[in-house]
Formats: sequence, C-alpha cells, structure tokens
Amino acid sequence: MKRDIIAGNWKMNNTQAGTKALIKDLAPLVADATCEVVICVPFTDIEVARKAIRGTNIKLGAQNVHWAPKGAFTGEISAEMLKELKVEYVIIGHSERRQYFGETDASVNARTKAALLGGLKVILCVGETLEERESGKTAEVVIRQINGGLEGIEKADLKKIVVAYEPVWAIGTGKTATAQEANDTIAIIRKAVRKLYGKTAANALRIQYGGSMNAKNASELMAMPEIDGGLIGGASLKAPDFAAVVHYNK
Repeated sequence: MKRDIIAGNWKMNNTQAGTKALIKDLAPLVADATCEVVICVPFTDIEVARKAIRGTNIKLGAQNVHWAPKGAFTGEISAEMLKELKVEYVIIGHSERRQYFGETDASVNARTKAALLGGLKVILCVGETLEERESGKTAEVVIRQINGGLEGIEKADLKKIVVAYEPVWAIGTGKTATAQEANDTIAIIRKAVRKLYGKTAANALRIQYGGSMNAKNASELMAMPEIDGGLIGGASLKAPDFAAVVHYNK
C-alpha cells in the first residue's frame, strides 16, 4: 500500500526563530498522522529544523539542489551538502524556479539525477500555466515535463521520487483546480509514467496535488483515487492549518 505524503513548502519564509516556533507548535498536532509528513524549509533553516524535528515523525526537505557535486556555482547547494545536514527530500522544478530562475526540463532532469545520486528523495514538480490550460495544452505540457524530468532515470530510482502536480495558475492565487480537474490531470501524468516504466511502477508512484490545497479542500482532493498527497504552500506556515491538511481523513 502506498502511504500518502503531505509536504509543506515554506518557500522564502521563516527565520531560525520562526522555524523553531512553528515546529514546536506543529509537532504535537501531527504526531498521530497516518500520512508521511515533510517540511521543506529554506537553506538557512535546515540545521535548526533538523534539531527541532528530532524525536518527531516530521521529515526534513530542502527546496532546491544543484546538478554538480561541487564547483564554481555561486549561491547553489549540492546534494552532498544537503545529505550532510540529514535532509531527506528535496523539491525540484517548482514553477517558481522555472518562472523566475530559468529552470528548464533539462536542468530539472540534471538536478533530479544529482539528488538521486546523492541519496536524496525527490519531489518533482510539473504543471501548466493558465494560458496553457485555457488553450487546451495541459496534457501536452505535463507529459513533456514528466518525460524531460525523468529522462535517463532508472525504474529502481522511481521509488525515491514523488511527483507534485502544480497548476501554476493555482499557486499562491487562492484559486485551485476542482478535485476532478486535479484527479484527471494526475491520471494523465500517471499514464505518461506508465509508458516509461510500466503499470506496476506507475501505480506505485505517489503523485501529489499542489495548487492551494488547504484545510477546506484537502478532504475532497485527497478522496480522489489518483491523488496521493499534497505539496502545501501558504497553509504550511501556520501549524493549525497545516495540521488540518495532514489530518484530511479525519
């Protein structure tokens, strides 16, 4: 049986003091979670978060990783550096990285390979813009991103990957895809993975929805057969809100 995964993407939020406070409030609220719980924090908060989650069921994630093991890449962080800090998961290919920092399917693929080689688990993000959705290109876009992001990835490594479907138009806007829209697009993603790796591997792959999932809509979204979790933005910054999403099935 697959275990659902709810991951918080803190983005560029929280100082070290804020990190300690948030985890202190969050830990008891999610201690009995039936799903896997992950927080993906800014680089400067990783060490503090690592210590704060010790003894809890919360797992630690980062928000990006470079494709090279080391070198002249100012401002970047390697998989080895993250692993040394006991990071388990890393988000790769988030739409904000694609939109603001020039990430491409090729760079996402290179980062994914480096993360896997470095012993990290990957949350691989895909999703279409509003213009692409309105022009009927949703399937084309997510299939291209999946094929590009997973190019050269061995089937055995798929067990270390979670895919997050994030419609760009629903991130930080308050808008969200309907549960059926999210389910249908994730079904397209799973079908693309099936073509690459076969039915068993595709069915075992956990695919999250990540477009303004919150306490109000989590239950409906998570009830959909294709949705195996959520990548949570704004709602992950307040312990009660994030805990409510984690406990979507209560």
